[in-house]
Amino acid sequence: MRNVKNFLLDESGMGVVEILLITVVLIAMVLIFQEKITSLVNKIWTSIGKSAKKIY
Repeated sequence: MRNVKNFLLDESGMGVVEILLITVVLIAMVLIFQEKITSLVNKIWTSIGKSAKKIY
């Protein structure tokens, strides 16, 4: 009975669950905002390309 109680009170696996939940939330946000993220990255790359042309 003591082993069952210790098992239920053990929190050593909580870190894995937290990381898994954070990962799921991040993936969901990327999927939801995929279009906006893609647009932003394209604008940044365009800006970098224009700035690089000025330097060279």
